[in-house]
Amino acid sequence: MTPHFTSSTDGTRIAFSTMGDPAAPAVVLIHGWSQAGTCWQPTLDRLAHRFHLVTLDLRGHGASDKPEDPAAYTDTALWGDDIAAVIAAADLHRPTLVGWSYGSRVIAAHLATHGEGHLAGVVLAGGILAIGRAREDWMVGPASPGLDRDLYTDDLPRRLAATARFVEACTTDPLDRTTYAELVGVNMLCPAHARRALFAADLDLRPTYAAMTCPGLVIHGLSDRVVAPETGRVAASTMPDGRFLGYDGIGHAPFLEAPDRFVADLAAFVTSCQATA
Repeated sequence: MTPHFTSSTDGTRIAFSTMGDPAAPAVVLIHGWSQAGTCWQPTLDRLAHRFHLVTLDLRGHGASDKPEDPAAYTDTALWGDDIAAVIAAADLHRPTLVGWSYGSRVIAAHLATHGEGHLAGVVLAGGILAIGRAREDWMVGPASPGLDRDLYTDDLPRRLAATARFVEACTTDPLDRTTYAELVGVNMLCPAHARRALFAADLDLRPTYAAMTCPGLVIHGLSDRVVAPETGRVAASTMPDGRFLGYDGIGHAPFLEAPDRFVADLAAFVTSCQATA
């Protein structure tokens, strides 16, 4: 895919890529903390013939700009504007937003600042429900990045070793060597200052999801050691029109560990949302 760039309201350039027929139903895939849009490759490979797929690198990640000011990551309006800028640049009509892990925070920001009338639905995969002091202990798995301070250090060897541990903890079974190496590599494109700022705000996402009336689907690995599975159950029950799918034996990255099942569930949801639009 050829990367494109669009500018958010503060001038931050956001990298995004598209695949599939622009006339097909649109799906925006939003990665997690310290990741990049390339993590969605198994989903792209399986669904590009059916949908118009858009991936992006969040601010501070991948090929997108990486502002130094912590306010560039704590301002909810900016996260919402980033998604709006990509939707406009890709000329998307009623897309479904899919967020992995921290992507739930980004989607909630977009809902809070831009509403949901232009969306077909929302999917969370291992999504978080709070950050900072708003986060409760039951939401956190033993491999949560908030528990390993070496993930945020400016000491590069320590940060690299911690990143390798974190990526390994994201799945129940080891990933193939190539995928694992790619995930560690793109993780390291997110600098320490951005990693620190991403969790600097105190924010409870539950009120935003409780106000969401468009259809919602929450997919969560029941062996997730990063974000506790109960978080997914609560997220789905918080949404007025939400549904929970728990994947037995799967960890924090269901689209990587069970790609065929994930795309089948995602495709069915997107199709149902389009049918009722």
